[in-house]
Amino acid sequence: MAGEISEGSVPAYYREVYEAIRCKTDERVQVEVFQRLLQRTDLSKTVLGQIAEHVDSADGFMSKLSLYKALALIALAQQGKQPSPKLLENCIQELPKPQLGELKDLNALRMQPAQEDVLMMSQTLDRLLVRDTVQVELIPEKKGLFLKHVEYQRYKISVYRRYSDFDVFHEVLLQRFAYRVVPALPPKRMLKGVLTSVSEREFIEGRRRALGRFINLVARHPFFSEDELVKTFLTFNGSDVQTKLRDTYKKMGDEFMTNRIATQAKEYLPADIQAQFSTSRELIRNIHNSFQKLRDRAEKMAERSKENATDLLMFGRELSTLGSDASSLPSLASSPSTWGTLRQSLKSLSVEFAVLSDKAAQQGRREEDDVVEKLNIFLDLLQSYRDLCERHEKGVLHEHQRALHKYGMMKRQMMSATVQPKEQASVEQLESRIVQQENAIQTMELRNYFSLFCLHQETQLIFIYLPITSHILGAFVNSQVQGHREMGAVWNELQPKLGCLFGGNNGLKPYI
Repeated sequence: MAGEISEGSVPAYYREVYEAIRCKTDERVQVEVFQRLLQRTDLSKTVLGQIAEHVDSADGFMSKLSLYKALALIALAQQGKQPSPKLLENCIQELPKPQLGELKDLNALRMQPAQEDVLMMSQTLDRLLVRDTVQVELIPEKKGLFLKHVEYQRYKISVYRRYSDFDVFHEVLLQRFAYRVVPALPPKRMLKGVLTSVSEREFIEGRRRALGRFINLVARHPFFSEDELVKTFLTFNGSDVQTKLRDTYKKMGDEFMTNRIATQAKEYLPADIQAQFSTSRELIRNIHNSFQKLRDRAEKMAERSKENATDLLMFGRELSTLGSDASSLPSLASSPSTWGTLRQSLKSLSVEFAVLSDKAAQQGRREEDDVVEKLNIFLDLLQSYRDLCERHEKGVLHEHQRALHKYGMMKRQMMSATVQPKEQASVEQLESRIVQQENAIQTMELRNYFSLFCLHQETQLIFIYLPITSHILGAFVNSQVQGHREMGAVWNELQPKLGCLFGGNNGLKPYI
């Protein structure tokens, strides 16, 4: 740049103008804002055009130093001089001050960043669901779990993880993202002393599914997916992933320390944020309750399909047992030859009933994998949202209120010390503690607003996931259609084989 200007060489006024009009979330100045500033100079369009020619900008923005150069050219032009970079080279003394009106009015020129850009999530469910899909498989011989990317956009890798690795990952994830929805982990073991009909094998399978839901919700979360902690857990192949995870967190700190707008969160929140939060929380609580009932019913249907499979198999086996009975018939049996023929037919029917049993078992697995599992993943998200709301109220909000209470007590002690003279050292110590407490309160207030900011975004995430209802209903209907079609086909094949059992169609209705 001709006529070089360094930040240290500009007058304080230049820096004040910059702070008044720069972007809230960026160190640059929007060209559109600068053009509004030019309109306050009372310079002719020709001169303004000359100034604009000598100012560097890119992609609609100009740097801090470009603005300083422009302010110097404006001041020189207001003195009646031809604005050019050469003039700046001759400015040996302090750069001249431009006439821009009241400094406090310059804030109005700044283009407020669109709240939707920062506060609102520009996501759709489909976009979230096409992110990495991670499969959790059991490795019984190692007593561990195997994380495998079956669909991925970033990592083509499989890693071995124990439950304790998940435990540490969950711990550091909760520390880093205390103001976000972090799904809970399933328990490591069945609780002792609790009556349960669940076998050890069923418990382990249920835990595997729950860990799969956990890691996929994390991998697809808009703010977790690109985080170094998540990348480490999904890709690190070293000997001690737990130490690596803890070290990674120590280097990064929590989200409040790294988020670029954490300390400005209050500026982006709507005035009625508390009312919005209360309304959304109540609505999501009701949605959670309804989805729990849907899941419970879907589980019962899947269980009934499995029970149906067992009943059909046993029904066929009993027919086979009946048909296999080779006992000779007593002479008083009215038609021994007919029963002999029937017995042979009954024995062969067990094959069809075994096929029917298999189809019913497949139906149960479809209902479990496609319907119940989709309901569970959304329920896990809803529960983690409720947990987040409690963390907000019992954590940062409660700490803020306690800090204010403590501050009030300190102030009363200070007033008492003023009325009743005490040693100077103890008064100074109390003053120092009051200052520290004021700083702590200020930080807590910032954290409280950032917590609300994150809650607002996480609430949106719940509503982004709500269309999963259509996925669940689609899976439910498709599983029923497929199941009934497959079962119907087997029943239709079985029907003609029963002809020999019913003389003159007695007891067998023709198929309509």
